[in-house]
Amino acid sequence: MNLKNYEKKKEFLICVDSDGCAMDTMDIKHIRCFGPCMVEEWGLGQWKEPILERWNEINLYTMTRGINRFKGLAEMLGEVHETYMEIEDLPVLEKWVEESSELSNQALADAIREKESVALKKALSWSVKVNEKINDLPFDVKKPFAGVKEALATAHEKADIAIVSSANLQAVEEEWELYGLLKHVDILLAQDTGSKAFCIGELVKKGYNVRNVLMTGDAPGDYEAASKNGVFFYPILVRHENESWEEFRNEGALRLFDGSYEGAYQEKKIAEFMDNLK
Repeated sequence: MNLKNYEKKKEFLICVDSDGCAMDTMDIKHIRCFGPCMVEEWGLGQWKEPILERWNEINLYTMTRGINRFKGLAEMLGEVHETYMEIEDLPVLEKWVEESSELSNQALADAIREKESVALKKALSWSVKVNEKINDLPFDVKKPFAGVKEALATAHEKADIAIVSSANLQAVEEEWELYGLLKHVDILLAQDTGSKAFCIGELVKKGYNVRNVLMTGDAPGDYEAASKNGVFFYPILVRHENESWEEFRNEGALRLFDGSYEGAYQEKKIAEFMDNLK
C-alpha cells in the first residue's frame, strides 16, 4: 500500500524504523561492508584497525549514528587526511556533501559528469561496492532483535503500525517478510517515499491526533523526525536493543494507549537516549 491510498484504521499510530531499530542489520552493514570497503578503496590497510574503530564510532555509537553514508565518509576521510595520509581532491567531495540537495549514488554520478574528480569517482565506486556487499550478506545474519515480533503483535491490537525507514524498499520488505513481521504492519514507507519527517507528517494528516502517535527509532534522525511533527519518541538503545523492546512491549506502548506517555516518561526516555550515545 502506498501513502496516497493509506487509510487510518485505529486511533493510535506507531511508526517503526527498520535498520538498527527493529532489524539487527545496522552494525553488521557498517562492520562488514561500509568500513572495510572504504579501507580498500583508499588503500588504508596499514591503519585499518584504528580507522575502522573510528568509522564505527561515527556511524554507530555516537550522536552521529545513522548519518548519511556520504556525510560519514567525508568526515572520516577528513580525519584520515589529517592523521594518516593525503586524500586527493578531498575538498571537492566535502563541497559536494555540503551543497548537494540530494546525497545519493545517482546525484553523485551526475556531479561527476559535471566535474572530473578523483575523490568523487572513488566515493561512487565505494558506495556501489558497499551496496553489492550488503546484497551479498546472508539473510541469516539480518534478523530482527529479540522481542520485536511480540512487541509489534501486542501494539498492533490497538495501533496502526507503519515502517518508516530510510533504507531500500525492497531490502526492508524482504527482511520483514522473511521473519513474519509484515503481518503486523499496515504500511511500509522507505527511502523512495521521502524523509522520515515527511512520512510521519503525511501519516498524521490521515486523521491521527499527534498525542496518539509515536516514532520508535535508534538514531538522532529518528528523534528529529518525531520532534518536527510533534509526536512522541521511543528510543531503541544501541547495545541495549533487546531490553528496549521488552520495555516497549510492557510499558512504552501501554503508556501511549493510556495517555501517560507525555511528560516524565517521555523526558526520561529522551535522556536515556542522549546519554547512551555520548
